[in-house]
Amino acid sequence: MLNGIWGFFVIGGILTGAFLGRMDLVTQAVIGGGKSAMELAFTMAGVVAVWSGVLKIAEKGGMIDALAGRMTPLMDFLFPSVPRSHKARKYIAANFAANFLGLGWAATPAGLLAMKELQKLNREEKGTASAAMCMFLTVNMTSLQLVTVNILAWRTEYGSQNPAEIVGVGILATLITTLVGTLAAKIVERRVVK
Repeated sequence: MLNGIWGFFVIGGILTGAFLGRMDLVTQAVIGGGKSAMELAFTMAGVVAVWSGVLKIAEKGGMIDALAGRMTPLMDFLFPSVPRSHKARKYIAANFAANFLGLGWAATPAGLLAMKELQKLNREEKGTASAAMCMFLTVNMTSLQLVTVNILAWRTEYGSQNPAEIVGVGILATLITTLVGTLAAKIVERRVVK
């Protein structure tokens, strides 16, 4: 479906540019967009590589196990079908901690590894997400954040006089979205399981 939507936008843009006689703008947009995409891809690759390395060091040093152990009550509530000793819990804990600190880039490698491990436990038919996978996506996407490090950095970079003024509102907004998302996922999970 998304391919159809994006295809519609691309073809519509090209036809509009041709109809208005502004193919020069279409060409500039294609070149500029391609350049921006490549710059973003290289930036993301570098950041994800660094945080993947940090995650591996934390895992080898036992930090991920300790974090997962401290989060056991939360994990039991959110992911009752995931065994306590399973690797997925470690990666979920690392992902939650990174998101909590507002380090979305650091959360990505742990999130990908968590989803890979959750897939190993998935008893649903191929291509169907399990309840644990849906809950993980819900909590990950609503992303309760104590400190929005990325936003603070961007606000500072663009000259905000008080970059931290949004912290309180950010905590409140992410707390509400996380609670509502978790509640909705639990309600749906109970209806599906019954």
